[in-house]
Amino acid sequence: MHLRGRLVHRIDQDDVGQRVSLRISLPGGGFTDIVGVVESWADGVLTVRRRDDSTVEVGEGDIAASRVVPPVPPRRRPRP
Repeated sequence: MHLRGRLVHRIDQDDVGQRVSLRISLPGGGFTDIVGVVESWADGVLTVRRRDDSTVEVGEGDIAASRVVPPVPPRRRPRP
């Protein structure tokens, strides 16, 4: 997401259904990161489902950087 001192926005509406990492600009300054699956992208708002099954809505204008990331690997079962 951070390439030689600049933030890169690499996702678009074709990435609905993909797992993504988003760096979001906060109103008071600074950033926060969100990782999850893009469930929808309409009227400039993305809905992202996190691993804990919660959803968050993010305005396109708040995205400072983004990229598609690999799916979460399956959890290993404990050996008997």
